Amino acid sequence: MYAFTFERPSSLADASRSAAGAGVKILAGGQTLLASMKLRLAQPEKLVDLGGLAELAGIKREGNALVIGAMTRHADVAANADVKAAIPALAELAGGIGDRQVRAMGTIGGSLANNDPAACYPAGALAMNATIHTTQRKIAADDYFQGLFTTALKDGELITAVSFPIPKKAAYLKFKQPASRFALIGVCVAQTDAGVRVAVTGGGNGVFRHAGLEQALARSFTPAAAAAVKIDASELSSDLHGSAAYRANLISVLTQRAVAKALG
Repeated sequence: MYAFTFERPSSLADASRSAAGAGVKILAGGQTLLASMKLRLAQPEKLVDLGGLAELAGIKREGNALVIGAMTRHADVAANADVKAAIPALAELAGGIGDRQVRAMGTIGGSLANNDPAACYPAGALAMNATIHTTQRKIAADDYFQGLFTTALKDGELITAVSFPIPKKAAYLKFKQPASRFALIGVCVAQTDAGVRVAVTGGGNGVFRHAGLEQALARSFTPAAAAAVKIDASELSSDLHGSAAYRANLISVLTQRAVAKALG
């Protein structure tokens, strides 16, 4: 292993100071970062572990929203009674991430900061119109996700929490890549106060909303309405796991099933 410095701050203020500067990586669960370091795909000069910041973990309800601390583990989101009651789709999403070890260590803040193009949480956050709270500001999900492993976060800016407005109806379904359990395609459908939102993960360079599906489902929130939408494969990814056309078909099928599930 190459040399790097390791810091475990005991306060958010100390963490913000430690995170500033070049060559710094934030450890917020480590389920992606540590694997990348082992493969030398990431070689930070300094590693800042947020695991000691109890203030960044926890789930609470504020008005008509659930606020989830950035260091809350996937397993805790999946098991939380408030999440199960208010947004069962979010609990199911968290319960389907990776395997038991990943869910025991991975965090919502780490997932959103990494923004893997096949991760589950970005689809949930985007479809449910979440707001990402940071040490500097609040960022709407529509503005936060900016492409392959790219977000609106600035250098040294840390996610502190994510707030999810409670949707009228929502569901998330994914077709798993068998080895990694990432989404070959994942679709989150939500009926919100602002209208119907449909977010797709695993289809390209990052999570995205599908305007055609949203428009059709706004007119009629039914599986048949989703089935009538032609999914353009031209901008979807194609690899050894599945062609662009295959992914397009998965988007259609999973959206239909997600709508049916949301309707109960």
